[in-house]
This record gives sequence, structure tokens and C-alpha cells, in this order.
Amino acid sequence: MRLASLLLAAIASLPLAAAAAHPADLYQQHCLSCHGAQRMGAMAPALLPQSLERIKPSEVLAVIRDGRAATQMAGFAGRLSDADIGELAAWLATPPATPPVWREADTAASRIQYRDPARLPPRPGFAANVDPHNLFVVVEAGDHHVTVLDGDRFTPITRFKSRFALHGGPKFSPDGRFVYFASRDGWVTQYDLYTLQTVAEIRVGLNTRNVAVSGDGRWVLAGNTLPQTLVLLDANGLKPVKTIAVRDRAGKASRVSAVYDAAPRQSFVVALKDAAELWEISYNPQADKIYPGLVHDYQMGEGLAVPGFLNPRVTPLSMVLDDFFFDAGYRHVMAASRDGQAQVINLDARSKVATLPLDGMPHLGSGITFEQDGHHYMATPNLKGGRVTVIDMDRWQVAADIATPGPGFFLRSHENTPYAWVDAMMSPRRDTLSIIDKRSFKVVRQLTLRPGKTNAHVEFTRDGRYALVSIMETPGELVVVDAATFKEVAALPMMKPIGKYNVYNKVTRSEGTSH
Repeated sequence: MRLASLLLAAIASLPLAAAAAHPADLYQQHCLSCHGAQRMGAMAPALLPQSLERIKPSEVLAVIRDGRAATQMAGFAGRLSDADIGELAAWLATPPATPPVWREADTAASRIQYRDPARLPPRPGFAANVDPHNLFVVVEAGDHHVTVLDGDRFTPITRFKSRFALHGGPKFSPDGRFVYFASRDGWVTQYDLYTLQTVAEIRVGLNTRNVAVSGDGRWVLAGNTLPQTLVLLDANGLKPVKTIAVRDRAGKASRVSAVYDAAPRQSFVVALKDAAELWEISYNPQADKIYPGLVHDYQMGEGLAVPGFLNPRVTPLSMVLDDFFFDAGYRHVMAASRDGQAQVINLDARSKVATLPLDGMPHLGSGITFEQDGHHYMATPNLKGGRVTVIDMDRWQVAADIATPGPGFFLRSHENTPYAWVDAMMSPRRDTLSIIDKRSFKVVRQLTLRPGKTNAHVEFTRDGRYALVSIMETPGELVVVDAATFKEVAALPMMKPIGKYNVYNKVTRSEGTSH
């Protein structure tokens, strides 16, 4: 595995020390009580390769050696040799000899209810001059906290500890009251933005890809890579409804690559990481009438007890999807694979309707849409190439390739600005933001707010007047920029703010942000 090899290389650079003890024995002695049997997590996070894959090897070594501030994780420097620490870190990057198991009963047993959803107050409890729809939820990965920010005054309202390593953007209930988080090691959290309190938590697996919230606010669907399942939850308190084994038409298990809500269709759309299929799971109670034969359209193995309208409609593909993006009407999916293929799939006909020339690795999940001169466009950054590609969605053709300083991860805009902002955080020019005029498809400005640091993940206030930029460092900052003049107007200290999400833009499905 790449993480294990990188850790071994890091170990080789450590000072010479006495021969290391067996890492499994070190884990039993020093780690098991907090991180659990089979490294599945307990009072501390899981230490499985899937849980650690996005953490730099040097950071893994540093945490074992020095501990983690404001947690019960104490450092082992002085108690373990450098060689012991290095061997333990490398061992954690390899799969357990006995694969860990997480069952439906484990999910049910893990649920924690902090507040009775039925007894929550009907209105926000904070000051009357705070717009609950212009709040930002800021995920701070540096010390695993979340800040709720007033988007009018750019002042924090509260800051609370999150589960370890939140993954993917948080999702909101349709009214913007509740926000749902998913951690890499499987915890789903429901948080109430009116009372600023956690309502419930549940662990749906050992490694979770992301969650989606249904457009009617009734359901949360979590997609896992370990185990290979989809877990359906009641959005009001996170009670488990059903665990669905993810298997393709041949019965082969697959990890989930992504799950999104397609609200106008009243369905969830799921991409599989190990199978050339796209699933659509309707939550419309009348789905069996809309799609005749749906209940018998596809079987997912024994014990299937979910209502018929939750069975998936399957679109066979010629490639395995890594990422996808909906058009404005949610009739089409633009989908890309890791090997540079890209297609347009009609969800109604369940077939490919176009091929898109998108090589490299387009990050479709971070794309935006906009209208210009009577045409509907989608634009996407690229994780392997320094460019933004603009697609004419009326003709399914590439309209422009816009050069940027390097591969970027996030592209953002807003209906009330003519500009789109893209980072180059996957490149040596990670401190450079490119500002693109959506009318001319030209880069009109390059902005470096903090030289030498990662300037990334732009998100706009609900009116589009200000752009908030993450300085993704530990410690880092949240920098507020006037979206018309590009002048800095405020800066807030943060601990590696990997993303911030405006309630209004998310619940109204703004064309300038991901959904």
C-alpha cells in the first residue's frame, strides 16, 4: 500500500535505535484500550488503513511521538524508541490479519441520542439579528472541531468538537435547521443549528465515504467503503432503518464511491467504486407506479426488507465511476472515472448519451453551473491538470479549457457574481487562486492571500458579496474577501479549515457551489 511504503521510507530516516518490538504487541499494550480491538475505534478513532489514508505519514509519526493537543492522546516519545514508533506507524498502515466486521446490530447499538427531536424549540435561540440562513459551518481538520460562523458579521457563534476526520461536505436539512456530518471512521452526526446542540450520533460502518439528505428531509443515506454497504437512517434522530449490502448484478461486493440527493427526482444516486454501475434509489412512495416493475428490477441478496420504493434502478456502465455531477434538471449525470473517461448518462433512459473529452482527473463533484448567452454551462477543475474545463450542457461539448497555475480541487462561484474562483492546491502553486470571468472564459486575476500557504475552498455569503477563503494550515485562517474588489476585509484564526459551507447556498442549491 502507498501509505505503508511512505511510512517505511519515513522510518528509514529516523535515528538509529534498538531493534523495535513487534508492533502488534505495542498496539495491545499502548493503544487497544482507546482505539479498540481490531483497531476499529472505541473512545478514540479507528486506526485502519482506510481511516488513515488521507493523513500524511509524517503526521501519523508525529501524533504517536508527540500526542495530540486537547485530547487524551499522549505522546510516546521517551516511552518508546524511534524504531518502535516507526514500526507501529507502518503496521497501522497495513490491513489487520483478520478483516474487521461491522454488522447491522453494531450500527443499532452505537446510536447515541443527546436530545429528543420532538422537544426541540421551533425557532433559533440566538440573537434576532442573526440570519440563520447566512450561517457558515466551518470544518476545522487541524484539531477536529466545527465552528458556526455568522456570515453577516464574520464572527463565530460557537465552536464544538467533532468526530475524528470529518469527510466530505456536511449536508443540510431542506429548511437549513439541521446539519449532518460523516467522519471517516463511520460516525454520522445530526447537529441542530437552532439550539447549537448535537441531537444524535450513530456509527454506520468502519469507513464512510459520505452522506446525503433526502429532499423531503426524511432520510439520510450513508455510503460505506468498509463494510460495502449503504445505510438508511431516519433523518429525525438518526434511527437506523435498513442496511443494504452493495453488490453488482453478478453478486460481487463493491465499495461506495459517492452518494448524492437528486431532490427534483425524489431519489438518491449512488456511484460504485468497484462496479460499472450507477444506482438510483427512489424515496418517492409512488415510485413503483412511476417506474413499473421497480421492485423486481434488481435484487440485492437475501433478507431484503426495505419498502419496494427503496430498491435501486441500475444503469449499467462501460466504466467504474469515481465522481459525478447533475445537470440543472437532474435528468443527466456527468460522470468521470479515474482513468480519464467521462460520459453523460440519462437517468430516465438509463443509458449513455454523450462522451466528454475530459482527460486527467476532472473533479466533477466540485463543479459549478452557470448561464451565459442563452447557454447552460458546467465548469470543473482537474486534479491532474492545471486547467478548468467548461462544458456546454446544451450540446454536451467542451466550450473552453482555461489554463490555471496547477491542478486544483475546488471551483466556486455565485449567481450574483460574474466570477468563478479556483485554487491550485494540488500543485506547488497552492497559494494561488485564479479568478475566471464566466462571460469571457478568461482568467482576469490571480490572488495570493497568504504566500507559501494553501489558499483554497472558496465559499460565498448568501448574497454573493463576499468570498471566504480557507488557509488550510495548522494553524490557519479564514480570510474574507470582497467579491467585487478582491480586497481582504477580515481574517479569522482557524485550525486548518478544510471547508466552510453556507446554509442558504446549500439548501437553495446555488449554481455556484457543490451539492
